[in-house]
Formats: sequence, structure tokens, C-alpha cells
Amino acid sequence: MRIAIVGTGGVGAGYGAALAKAGADVTFIARGAHLAAMKRDGLKVQSPRGDIHLVPTQATDNPAEIGKVDFVLFCVKLWDVESAGISIKPLIGPDTAVIPLQNGVDAAERLIPILGENAVMGGVAQISANIIASGVIQQVGTFMRIVFGELDGRSSPRGEAFLALCQKAGFEAKLSDAILTELWMKFILLAANASTVALARQPIGALRDDPDIRPVLMSAYREVMDVGRARGVALPDNAVETISGYSDSLPAHQKPSMALDLERGNRLELPWLGGKVVELGKKLGVPTPTHSLMYAMLKPYIMGKPAG
Repeated sequence: MRIAIVGTGGVGAGYGAALAKAGADVTFIARGAHLAAMKRDGLKVQSPRGDIHLVPTQATDNPAEIGKVDFVLFCVKLWDVESAGISIKPLIGPDTAVIPLQNGVDAAERLIPILGENAVMGGVAQISANIIASGVIQQVGTFMRIVFGELDGRSSPRGEAFLALCQKAGFEAKLSDAILTELWMKFILLAANASTVALARQPIGALRDDPDIRPVLMSAYREVMDVGRARGVALPDNAVETISGYSDSLPAHQKPSMALDLERGNRLELPWLGGKVVELGKKLGVPTPTHSLMYAMLKPYIMGKPAG
């Protein structure tokens, strides 16, 4: 099975390395010093699940060199969706499946006009990992799961094939017939946690147990749930309780990637996370006061650390 990893950060490298170790033909698309290090020294993934060192690593910055593949794990930052989508057209055959593993909820709908409806599936990544040096990825904690499925909920041979490969690779996987619900359940968690952790500049453990901050988190979860339901997404009655329980189980030192980007002075995915909640809330007539406030406070940092 031929797989291309588009965006070899923590998410793409984590899954891609495990799939390569399981015997898949995996090529990583990266650039700059990260790509050079992978070509020179191989890709290293440091994880409590067990370290992986792929030597040699198949890696390139040119998708046209790879040719048609069976699956694309699409892991670029949310602001790069359209440009990366155009660049990977050489990878797409008649039954190629592109599985977006971004943080937000709109990557698939943004890719369909570029790659075609048949090419795009839905996907949810559940892993905490980051680049700590060129060619080196570090996973936080042992939890590693992927949920994916056809956007219309149908069963497909390609979905079954990828499920079997993920299981062979040793991480938890689920082929879902309700991938939009899965996407929004993650979005409830991430949109709220990303903004709250970034704004407080403290890890999740310091916030979820604070009697003044926990109500902020709960309000943020409810707002995303309300927006999702107003958009027609089937979300369970206990969605907020489920998400808050999951948040309580996260490693206390964990920080969402957007909070790490803020600390590093990097560009933020805020417009597609908390900003998307605010945008949809206005469009659908759903109040989002918590997200609106957090979005406004973080907005000066969207393009990185402000000058001066």
C-alpha cells in the first residue's frame, strides 16, 4: 500500500512512521532543514509507545516525484490547505483517498473543489506530538488513535483496507459511518482547549481543576456544541460531559499545538478554531460570548508575535 504524508509534523510523522514500520510504502513530504535531516539521518520518532527510527526515510518536497498513491494523510497547517491541495494533484488516482487530519472542521469541504468529491474522506487525529529538532518528533503520552470514514457514511473497500493497515501498525483506529459527528466532537474539545490554554499560557492540568477557569472551559464546550447542532451535525445529548471527561484524562502538562505556536511566536490556527466558532455562530444566530472574547484577545497574535 502506497501512502504519502503531506506535512511531516508531529501528526503526520507519528502515524506515517508507524505505518512504515508495519510494512507500508510511505513517502513523507516535507521541506527545508526538516527534510534535509530526514534524508541524511532518517526520521526519528521518540515516544513512550516505543521509539521508531526510519533509515532510510523516503522523503521529498516534490509530490510529482512520488506518483499515484493509495492514501494521502493530509496534515498541513490550516492556512496551507488550498495551496497544499493543489500541489498534491499528482498523487491522486481514481480511487486515492485523501484523509485530512487537521484540527478544524472544514478541511474536507475546502479540499473537495480542488481534488474532487471522490478523493476526500474525513479524518480525526488523536495524538499529541511535535517536532523538537529537524528530523526528530516527540510524542507526549501513549494515546494514539485515528478515526476516519467516507463523508457520506458509506462503507468502502478502501476504508476497510486502511483500517486493517492501521491495526497492523499497532495504534487504535476506527472506521466511522458518522465522521462529521466525530470531527465535531474533537472540535468541541480542541477549539475550547486551544484558546483557553493559549490565553492562560498554562497547560491543561492547571486550568481544568481551577474553580474559576473550569466554568470558562465548560462554557466554551457548550458554545461549540450549540453551533454544531445549529449547523445540522448530529451530536449526542451528553457531548459536553463526554468532552470534559476526556479533557480531564489528558496528561496534565499537555498543551494544544496552537498554544505551543503562541509560545514560539509562530502563526496561529485561531481563525479556523475559535474564530470558526465565532464566524459560524454569527452566521447561524448562535451566541458565542466565551469564544468571541477569547478570539478577540488572541487576534493580535494570529500572524505570530506582534512587532514592537
